[in-house]
Amino acid sequence: MVWQVFRTSKSPAAPETKASAAGSVVAFHGAGRVAWSPRDTDTLTRVGFLRNPVAFRCVKIIAEAAAAVPVVVQDVDRRFETHPVLDLLAAPNPGQGGAQLMETFYGHLLLSGDAYLEAAGETFSGGPRELYALRSDRMKVVPGSDGWPMAYEYVVGAKKHVFDMRADRIPLLHVKSFHPQDDHYGLSPMQAAAAAVDVHNSASGWSKGLLDNAARPSGAIVYKGADGMGSLASDQYARLIDELESHHQGARNAGRPMLLEGGLDWKPMGFSPSDMEFHRTKEAAARDVALAFGVPPMLLGLPGDNTYANYAEAHRAFYRLTVLPMVSKALAAMSGWLPAIYGETFQIKVDEDNVPALAEERVTLWNRISGAAFLSDAEKRQMLGLPKFEAE
Repeated sequence: MVWQVFRTSKSPAAPETKASAAGSVVAFHGAGRVAWSPRDTDTLTRVGFLRNPVAFRCVKIIAEAAAAVPVVVQDVDRRFETHPVLDLLAAPNPGQGGAQLMETFYGHLLLSGDAYLEAAGETFSGGPRELYALRSDRMKVVPGSDGWPMAYEYVVGAKKHVFDMRADRIPLLHVKSFHPQDDHYGLSPMQAAAAAVDVHNSASGWSKGLLDNAARPSGAIVYKGADGMGSLASDQYARLIDELESHHQGARNAGRPMLLEGGLDWKPMGFSPSDMEFHRTKEAAARDVALAFGVPPMLLGLPGDNTYANYAEAHRAFYRLTVLPMVSKALAAMSGWLPAIYGETFQIKVDEDNVPALAEERVTLWNRISGAAFLSDAEKRQMLGLPKFEAE
């Protein structure tokens, strides 16, 4: 009773207010804002490579072309016809052939900006018995006090293996793409193409939504009761939604007539022609993805590309500007890693004379150098990238 007296004697309580000063800002954050995918390697691989056909094809066409590039092993004086490194690259491990290993290696380089090769075992000659391409998303750099990597940690579930980079025999090769803001990890083309991948995926989702609704925009069902009120009872609303989902949505229900009961009226809502031309946005996004990876759109079958006079010219530019620079970079890194393990001096280089895409320009180069009478044979061989003397 006493409590009731106090309660009734008090003035009405003031309306509650939000405690957070940012509450009003948060309340309006939802509609209209762009939702981008996270930029970590796992998400980009899943959203870009596994779900986007353009990025998938870009990675596949580059990795497969790079893995098929022929290589030679040579030193200053000769080019080796047979060498343990050639045998190792041809059959690197029991589970993979040479092309499959290098395709995996280049694929990780394109997806994450980092690629790793492990030298396992030891042969009688002192070289590695096997090579393995390790997943870049499982690798972690352990920098030393001087900033250079002193070890790498490879983590699979609860297990972890540490590669000591300061041992006499370095077991791991790390090749990374240029990254201006990271000292230890590379920047992948997938990160640069992430925004275009999101736009392309969203446009594909838009297309699927239109197909599921018979390629027509939805409309509105307007209800006006006999008393002029415009609200349905909860059971009527649930029944109406269930009938629409069951009998009037999806491609199989395209063109099916709708029977509206008393008080219901259908008001179609249309899109303008500019709203329906989202496919142009999708094509522009596809070209941006191809641009980030360095693949001519003509090679991907994208329409509207007139940059190259013909397919052969685009194919040659693809090798010269994208494939060969990446392969040369990887082989240069391998040439600084494997000779130290073998205790020899040699180089692993691209055999440009046997790359089909470069056949025409190599013939032109050979004819031009061969016809230069003022050059000695040694100078001609040097200009062609050959050793000083013929192999015996």
